[in-house]
Formats: sequence, C-alpha cells, structure tokens
Amino acid sequence: TTNKLMRLFFSESSFKTHPVVHEIFCKHMNTQYLFFSWKRFRDATHPLGGGGGGGGGKGKGAEPDPLPESSAPSRRSKSVYTPLEQQVIQLKQQHKDALLAVECGYKYRFFGEDAEIAAKELNITCSLDHNFMTCSIPTHRLFVHVRRLVSHGHKVGVVKQTETSAIKASGSNRNTLFTRQLSALYTKSTLGGCADVVLDPPESFLLCISENWDKLKKQLTVGLAVQPSTGDVFLDCFPDGPSRSELESRVLKINPVEILVPSDLSEQTQKLLHSISNASAQADDRVRVEKRDSAQFEFASAMDTVVRFYGHTQEKGVISVSLLFFYICLLLIIVLHAHMNCAVFCVCSPPQTDGSVRGSLLWVLDHTRTPFGRRLMRKWVSQPLTNLQSICARQDAVQEIMESNSSTLNSIRSLLLHLPDLERGICSIYHKKSSTQEFYLVSNSLSRLGLELQSLLPAIRSQISSALLRSLLSETPDLLAPAHGFLKVLNEKAAKSGNKTELFSDLSGFPVLQERRRQIHSVLSEIQEHRKDIRLVLKAPAFDYTTVSGQEFLIEVKNSLSSVVPADWVKISSTKAVSRYHSPFLVDCYKKLQQLREQLLLDCQREWTNFLDQFGEHYHTMKRAISHLATMDCLFSLADVAKQGDYCRPKVCGNKHRIMITDGRHPAIDLLMGEHNQYVPNHTKLQVHARRRTMIITGPNMGGKSSYIRQVALICIMAQMGSYVPASEACVGILDGIYTRMGASDNIYKGRSTFMEELTEASEIIFHATENSLVILDELGRGTSTHDGIAIAYATLEYFIRDVKAFTLFVTHYPPLCELDQVYPEHVSNYHMAFLLNEADISVRPEFITFLYQLTEGAAGRSYGLNVARLADIPDSILHAAARKAQELESMVNARRYKKLLSDLWSISDKSSLVKWLQSDS
Repeated sequence: TTNKLMRLFFSESSFKTHPVVHEIFCKHMNTQYLFFSWKRFRDATHPLGGGGGGGGGKGKGAEPDPLPESSAPSRRSKSVYTPLEQQVIQLKQQHKDALLAVECGYKYRFFGEDAEIAAKELNITCSLDHNFMTCSIPTHRLFVHVRRLVSHGHKVGVVKQTETSAIKASGSNRNTLFTRQLSALYTKSTLGGCADVVLDPPESFLLCISENWDKLKKQLTVGLAVQPSTGDVFLDCFPDGPSRSELESRVLKINPVEILVPSDLSEQTQKLLHSISNASAQADDRVRVEKRDSAQFEFASAMDTVVRFYGHTQEKGVISVSLLFFYICLLLIIVLHAHMNCAVFCVCSPPQTDGSVRGSLLWVLDHTRTPFGRRLMRKWVSQPLTNLQSICARQDAVQEIMESNSSTLNSIRSLLLHLPDLERGICSIYHKKSSTQEFYLVSNSLSRLGLELQSLLPAIRSQISSALLRSLLSETPDLLAPAHGFLKVLNEKAAKSGNKTELFSDLSGFPVLQERRRQIHSVLSEIQEHRKDIRLVLKAPAFDYTTVSGQEFLIEVKNSLSSVVPADWVKISSTKAVSRYHSPFLVDCYKKLQQLREQLLLDCQREWTNFLDQFGEHYHTMKRAISHLATMDCLFSLADVAKQGDYCRPKVCGNKHRIMITDGRHPAIDLLMGEHNQYVPNHTKLQVHARRRTMIITGPNMGGKSSYIRQVALICIMAQMGSYVPASEACVGILDGIYTRMGASDNIYKGRSTFMEELTEASEIIFHATENSLVILDELGRGTSTHDGIAIAYATLEYFIRDVKAFTLFVTHYPPLCELDQVYPEHVSNYHMAFLLNEADISVRPEFITFLYQLTEGAAGRSYGLNVARLADIPDSILHAAARKAQELESMVNARRYKKLLSDLWSISDKSSLVKWLQSDS
C-alpha cells in the first residue's frame, strides 16, 4: 500500500486529479517521508513554498527568490484553499521578503515556508494543517519571538485583524472571514515597537548606500544615510577607490546592524559588505544586507516615492517603521544628488582592539548617568570639535563645574539620576509605537525635569557664569513645558496598567469617548433595572447578578427551583447544584453592551493614536531639550574625570600649529595603574617653525614607544573635544585629523596579507593627511624583508617630511631611518625610550634590560629583542643559541663596515677629503 501511495503521489497527473492524496499520504507515512514529500512539492503546488519568507534570513542579505505570480496556483483549483489560506496567499504575494505572523484569535500563526523557518529559529513545533505547514505563538509573546527572529537576520511582518468579533457578529459580513492587513514590519534596525526605554539597548543603525560613477574624474562617489532608533540622521558623500577603504572606515565606525543597497551594486562594494557581514561567527551578530531595486535609488524615482509616501500613507493609517526609515533614506539620497560636495568625515584607521570599551578613551571619560548622555559622549569622543569658540565654551563649563561650590549644580546633576531613555522614548512616541506605560514614564520624567529646572532658574541666573551652562539650563524648562499638559490629561493608574478605556481622566477634549461612555452607562442602567423583573419571576427579593469565568449578568437558580424558570430563558452554564441563565432581554442588552465596549476600545485606540500624534508635534522641541540634558550630563562627566585624574586645562590655539605637552600621561594606562602612580610622564614638543615637526622614536621592544605616541594622540583628541587633559601643562593647535597606522593583522575575507593591510592603511594616510594633521606610524615596513621594509619606511617618512609637512610620530627599529635628521635637520629629531643595560656574558645568556619609559633625545643603537624573548619565557637553550647567532651576525656587519671605512680611508689624498671622511663617519 505504501509503494502504491508513493507512486500515486509522485505522479503529476494523479496529483492533479487527487488533491487530497497529500493528506492521505501524511496519515500513512512516517515523519521522514512527510518532510521529503513536503519539501519536494511545495514549490510546485503551494504559493507559499520556495519563496523568500526569510527575507534575508538564510543568506543574511541575499535577495529572496521570487514567489510565483498570482496565477501560480494553476495546478490546483483555488477552491481547494480555505478562505484563511487564500487571504494569507494574497498577503504573502504583497510581502514576499518577510516572515508573516498572522493574527488568528489569541495567537499568531506562520504558514508555509515561513512556518518552517520560524519553527527552526524559535524551536517550536511545525505541523501540516490543510494545505500548508503551520506553527503558532501566543499573542502576549509576540515581541519576544519577533526579537528572536529579527536577531537572526529575518524581516518579520505582523498581520493583525482589523475587525472585532462582537462588531462583526452584528454586521452584514458576519459570515465572512476577518479582514487582516499588515500593521508593522520589523528588521534589526527598525525594531522600534519592541524597544525598552528603561534599558539601554545598543544602537541599531540602518545604513543606506548609493554609488555614483563620475566618468570625467574616473572616481566612485558613495553616499551613506543612517537613521538610528533615536531619530539621528548622518549624511556623507565621498570619492572612493577600488579597495573601498573610505567606505570600509565609515561602515566600521558607524557599525550598522542593517544595510540597504541597490541591486546593481558594484562587485568591489559587494565583496566588502559580504566580508563585514560574515565577520561574526554568531548569526545574531551579523549585519543584515538587503537589496532593493536599483531604480528606487535614482533621483527621479526616489523623489516620486518620497512625495507619494508622505502625501498619502499618513491618511491610510498604516505606517511601517521600516518603510518609514527606508523612505527617509531615499529622501537623503535626494539630498546626496543635490549636494555632492558635502563635507567629508575625518578618516582614521579602524581600531585594532577586541571591541571592548575597557581601556579606551571612552571608558576613561564616560561617567555619564543617562543613556542619551552616554550616546552623546561617544559622539564627542569620535567627532572632536574644530571650532575654537565651541571648544573654549565647553572648557569654561567644565572649569566652572569643577571649581564651583554652588548647590545648584549638584541639584541639577541629581535630577539626571534614574532617568529612562528619553531620547528613544520621544522617538517611539513620534512614530506612534509607544505604549501607555512608556508614554507615562517619559512624559512624567519630562514634566518633572521641567518643573524642577523652572524652580532653579533664579539660582541659575545668579550663580552660574558659564555662557554654555546658562543657555542650556535656561532654555530647557520652556522646551519641556508642553509635557505638563499631556501628563495632566492621563489617569496614572490606567496608564501604568495599560487600560486605554480609563486612560483619560478628563474627557472634555474627547467627545467621542464621552458619547460612547454615555451609551454604555445607559445599557448598564437598563440591565440593572431589569433585576426588578427577575426578582418578581424568581420571587427572590435579594437577587443579584453573578459573574462566572468572565460571563457577566448571569441569573443563577438552584436546580431544585428550575420549575420557576421561564421557557424562553437561555441556559449559559450549569453545575450539579445550580444553573445559570440569560433572559431574552439580557441576551439583547449583553450583546449590545459587548458591541459598545468593543467600539469603545476602537475609539480609545483611535484617540490614543491622535493623542500621540499631538505629542509628536512637539518632537523637535523635546528633542532639543533632551539634547541639552545630554550635554549637561557629558559636561558633568568631563568635570568628574578632570577632578579625579588631576588634569589640566589645555590651551587650544586657533592660529598656531603646535603640540606642546608637559608631563603628559596616557589617560587609560594612568587610570588602570590606579593609585600607585607608576606611570612615567613625558614631554612632547612639536612646532612648525622649530626643529621638531617630526619625531623618529626608537628604543628597545616593550620600552613604551607605542604607549607614548598613543598618549599624544589621545591628549589632542581630549583637548579638541573640550576636555581637560592628563598633563601638567598643554598647548595644542587645532588639528583637522589624526591618522594612525599601528598594529599588525591580516584580512582573510578580503584576501589581504598583514603587509598588504599595513601598506593599504599607509596609502590612505598619504592621500588624506594635510599639514594640519597628526600622523602616527608604528613600525611601518616590518612585514617584508629587511631591505624592502627599510626602503618603504624611509621613502614614506621622507614624503611626510618633505611634501605633507604634517606633525609625524614615527616609531621604527630600522637604524637607517634615523639618518633623516641629518638630511632634514630643521624638521626631524631622533628620540628613544630610555633604559638601563645590565650586561652579562653574551655566550651564556642574553642581556638584561631595565625599562625607564622616559623619552630621551638621540637614537637607540639596538632594539634588544632577546630581552623580550626572555620575558616571554622562551627556553634558555633557544635564547643562548639566539644570543650566539646575534653576536655572529653583528660581528659580520661590523667587519664589513670596518672594511669599507678602511677602504675609504686608503683613498684619501688631501686634507679636505680627510675632513669630509671624518664628518661622514661621525
């Protein structure tokens, strides 16, 4: 029988004539054959099979396979599908790239391949129901499962019922299917409806990339538009080369969770994004890349789409957050086409760290108390100021916070404690995705802050002298004033419980709700009045209604008295002792009451949406007020760090190009060492018109060279962000960028060796650095042979000295590079990290080095790498062999050198030649 069934099932003609064979087959075959048969035939027979239900889930960015057209179910009569399945098929054809969660009563169901994907990701059961595989999740757990699906790179669409049961039962379409439509689309970057303003989730940036090839200049211009959940938008356009290094640096800096790209994206850019998206081994950490039709990225098409969206979508009442963000990206593409010469971000090499915050400059400076202050501090660190007036304004504010004994500033800082994420909260309200609990929490916090700051205004005006502090604190109360009116309307208890029917305490501004409440009260009065008739019938003067299992207004009668119950009463439920009824009057009234209650819920939801819309009209003023609070939080943080770390206020020069630091310290290492105060401070003197524009730094391995050059860069960043710096004195000119080439790592995804990565970064610095930049190069040229490495390092450093003329800190172990101070004595100086050499018998063991970590003038003769090998616990036998080999090689080099010197001396024939020989030898 099994073989006959299999032959019948695999026959295409038999399948057409026997549409129920699949169900019969499923009942008689085991699970393995069921899975095989479903997989084999869903693409050919089911419109939901083989499609892109994953929406980027499987390939994490690959375009979904197209679903069959509307005529796809031609092999099977449309009447075979249930009404719900037909509705799902229509919805799926409209949203082919999303997993659709369809609301069905008290649960959400997935169908077809969507069900298989959801069941696998959520670890739930998937089974065959009629014509499609299906699985379900409870309604109250929707967002929990949406988060899990989205974290694995899927796009999830939520389809909700647009009708209620009681209202539908009373209408002319009572026997038809519930109408459903897409209410929201969620991806990694657009999970706005699931956000929590109490917690501080990581930033989720959505990146949109558009390419434009300039035939005349023969260069590619790439535009980026970013829209995070906080409402911030970044815009950039820049020329890029074949390596896409510019794009890579920006993507790594922004660290998006999702990227929108056109379908005709260049091959080089696709390779870069593929390597970035696959950089993480964990699926939920990967960047989701989604392709869109390239026509949508053209100026005319983008303009038309944006105009249609903002002109008509609001009226339809269904606004998808992801669609909104996509149209914002299109809007920014329009701006890109209109302004292709916009400012370029400062390009710095990506950090060579494990991604942790500990040990970074942000870790040192971030003592903020609010989530929005924490985000702003990150921006301050990554985007230092270039305007002298703005830098000085921040410094003045930090200085006043440090030196002031006013209790006003302490009161203001205490207001910032235990605040929710107001920035995300008002963004959620603006998009009408906020719950009543979230709205009350946000509006209550805003109102309380406004009132508290308003009461402090007299003290602020009389006690605070900083112009920046005064402007921030005096503007904020007026900006927060609208929050008071919205908070007064709300019922606190109902808002915290999520009860929208009792949400508004004052209904004077809601006439629709007033009328609906009046109608409900009228019906309830009639039901209560009906008790008199029931008491007469039952001859029970003390009778009152009973509620059981949510069923209201039940007439409970003992079974022994059932003879007095009228015949037209409807029995609802019963037990051994009692029976419960509804009279015909109660049946009609209760039905009417349910309809009115459901209508009240719809009216309340509509008024709630309008209420959020009214609050959204004040979004920009609220956003500005929160920005002021974030700025205050950051200034308080900088003041704390400066006071605890014994920092000094740097002098920032707008017209003098110099870096003069006395007793400078590395901010992170200094903090990590704690109270022992073991960090050795060092001076830095770089000036355009002095003999110190370029510093060549040598010295033993692990002597502190890399820490020193990092220290200089970090102090410059701190000075330009308006912070105090870890030094006893500092005078810094305004830099336009800091460019670094440090560390050693390969890039397997892009097919680049360590040396290739090193030279690629050096190339980018060569093309972008200016005379107002600080360039830091650490051991350039070490990834190849000695002669090639020396040649590349020498030529590169000479180019920076002669042509770029930027401030340059160059760390090297190549002695020939130190000769550049003789070629360019006005610009180059040699330095080394001091040490003490405890010489031992070289034939027995290598030398011992004591590091002093002090920057000293002059070049170091050797690097003493064997000392580091000893510290790394290399076996003694290997150390001794290496020491002997080092002595042998050194003797060979010295012998060649002496031979050359003697040869040159032998050729001297006059006094001038002798003087020249002596000078060259020295």
